Amino acid sequence: MKNIKVMYLIIVSFLLVFTACEPIVNEQHLVDSTNVEGVKLVATQSTPGGNEITLNMVTPGITGYWDLGLGRKALTNEVTFIHPIPGKATFKYVGTLGSQFFTKTIDVQIDKLDHALDPMWYALVSDNTVAGKTWVFDGTGGSGKLWWFMSAPGSPDGAMGVWWNAGDCCGPSDAAGKMSFDLNGDANFNHYATLTAPAEKGSFVLDVANKKLIISGSKMLGSAAGNKDGVYSIVTLTPDKMVLYLSNSETYGTGWTFVFKPQ
Repeated sequence: MKNIKVMYLIIVSFLLVFTACEPIVNEQHLVDSTNVEGVKLVATQSTPGGNEITLNMVTPGITGYWDLGLGRKALTNEVTFIHPIPGKATFKYVGTLGSQFFTKTIDVQIDKLDHALDPMWYALVSDNTVAGKTWVFDGTGGSGKLWWFMSAPGSPDGAMGVWWNAGDCCGPSDAAGKMSFDLNGDANFNHYATLTAPAEKGSFVLDVANKKLIISGSKMLGSAAGNKDGVYSIVTLTPDKMVLYLSNSETYGTGWTFVFKPQ
């Protein structure tokens, strides 16, 4: 009888061990709360045709963010902002239905810029945002001025610390060129290797919050010391002067500073 009890306890112990080793599977399947057609996007303007816009994704159970273009994103379902470009603007909501991601757009017609932009926009493209503004280097070779020079790497705080005044002796091939920025239907950028050369067309993003200027599809004036990503830190941007900086020039492996003035 004692042996039977011992054997029983052993069997029960094995059963408990094997039962404990079996995984507990709690399968949870994501289910879509609606389809893309069921996602409702609403746009309102504070004035008819004006450039202060509120975008709202009003469908319950959807999460995502707004892509406002020009490098701007809003990690919320509702956002109010001032758009700098007249004409038809398309804004994008990127979200999840539950089991799948989706993208949906909404168009807004902007007929007037009746709400002021950040001053940095006017400094870059002028008050006439459609006509835009042209910039050239603030100096020439042999002038002794600082307009294209090697500087301390790592931080815009060291942008004006001159390591080598390269522009005074060995300026870039487009030293006598120009570049223009305008908001005529889009954020347009043009690079001209000389004052009379044809335009190399691109686009730009003015990141006001992070003080960045990003060039795409073309190149910045003096980009012989630039980086392929076209991202420049803004040190100074006023109606009369623009100073841009790279913390690590791919060409030289140092900081590099660019100084421009309106043409």
